[in-house]
Amino acid sequence: MNIPNLLTTLRFILVPVFLFVFFSDLPNAAFISSMIFIFAGFTDILDGYIARKFNMVTKWGTLLDPLADKLMALTVLISLTIKDIIPFWVPFIIGIKEGLMVIGGLILLKKGTYVSAASHGKMATVFFYISVLTLEFINRPLGLIFMYITVFAALFALYQYLFSFKKAGQKT
Repeated sequence: MNIPNLLTTLRFILVPVFLFVFFSDLPNAAFISSMIFIFAGFTDILDGYIARKFNMVTKWGTLLDPLADKLMALTVLISLTIKDIIPFWVPFIIGIKEGLMVIGGLILLKKGTYVSAASHGKMATVFFYISVLTLEFINRPLGLIFMYITVFAALFALYQYLFSFKKAGQKT
């Protein structure tokens, strides 16, 4: 197993660690769980960089890397909903968007085509991190505004990906 795949595996392990800390009575649980979330994001950036820079891209990593990211994101959103920090419809909409993305990606993969992450999706991810950190550390109302922007950006990214999926599907 190469370093990028180890980092992806670590992100899967961080999901239950995040949950344990987030819902614990530990002192500074919100801070610690936020640091776990940030660390997971950092490992995502790092594994992608290493995989591309050192030609370590694998089929395993290509499939599991986005799954690890989606699992962490939905875990954080559902956790924030359970604690009544964000409304229930936020993880619902993001979950549907991510599910559609996975289904579309699997259909294209079966046809031998792959659609990689685009700038719109990365923009939504940046807003997601900003919104979660703003909710936890800066200002909850402002964090909610960023979360709503995140939902809009995610839906816009889905719209863009649907065109990419359609175009890629027509090539096969």
